[in-house]
Amino acid sequence: MALPLISVIIPTYEREAPLRDSIKDVLQQDYPKFEVLVVDQTPIHEPETQAYLEQLSAASKIRWFRVDWASLPAARNYAVRRASGDIIIFIDDDIQLPDGFLQAHARNYQERPEVGAVAGRVFDRMKLSDSGGSLIIEDLPPEAMDPGIAWYYIDLVHTIKPQRVLSVRGCNMSFRREIFTEYGIFFDERFSGSAVREESDFCLRLRQTRFQIWYDPAAHLIHLGEETGGCHDISTRSPSYQINLYHNHFLMAFKNLTLPQQLRLFARLFDCQVLGHPPCNKSGSPIKIFVRANFYAIGFLKALITYNLKYTSFPVA
Repeated sequence: MALPLISVIIPTYEREAPLRDSIKDVLQQDYPKFEVLVVDQTPIHEPETQAYLEQLSAASKIRWFRVDWASLPAARNYAVRRASGDIIIFIDDDIQLPDGFLQAHARNYQERPEVGAVAGRVFDRMKLSDSGGSLIIEDLPPEAMDPGIAWYYIDLVHTIKPQRVLSVRGCNMSFRREIFTEYGIFFDERFSGSAVREESDFCLRLRQTRFQIWYDPAAHLIHLGEETGGCHDISTRSPSYQINLYHNHFLMAFKNLTLPQQLRLFARLFDCQVLGHPPCNKSGSPIKIFVRANFYAIGFLKALITYNLKYTSFPVA
């Protein structure tokens, strides 16, 4: 069986050394047929990064696209429209790859024709430290396939057993090209801020296809979780970030969920993000709960407006 061509897409924003290291890891993969597309949203790079990207581009090691806007969903769409691969892999610009990463993704598509997307395992240093690195999950609970509450049960950090899943993590996900070309499913560029839930929205729309999403822990990487850059165009502690966090959850729900599913999500979101109950584990201070409740309400209203506005995308030329 002929090996499929893989397009590795790396959107980047305001990253320097982590971006260089991420690209190096991709270029060191021993898979024989792949291309690397870097969608660069950084206005001005440090000289070392600028020189590195120019050198790789001139040597045709990467395809380097510089754009004058910043949006993670738009960057992904921009690259997909220019990619040549049969398989499209998305990674972040602050990751470390093991040997065989590309082959691990490709193998699923070669062996399982029903698979249209692969969710890779993410060794997320922040989440691993929260659990002490000791949590091990084999089978995800049934709730992980419930679109209303799945986001609190899908654990692609600690799960060790391959299985069907509802969604993926944006820093380690891949798709058959047909998802985009045959079904016309692209990332919704209305997901703003840190772009939380844009990949979840994409996967919920993927349910209309004939394909499944398969979780393969062998397709793993390390996510460094840098505090700045990447898709963090605003501080995670800022009001804008918090409002966009809720906005994106609500927008995903309005687009994809039935009313009962929406209500389950809204209730769980309030319980976790506003009241601070597990797994969010936030402060129970009445003042902080009040502030978070206001962000929740503003995010809800903002999502209603977004949902009812005419959709426009970033330039693709």
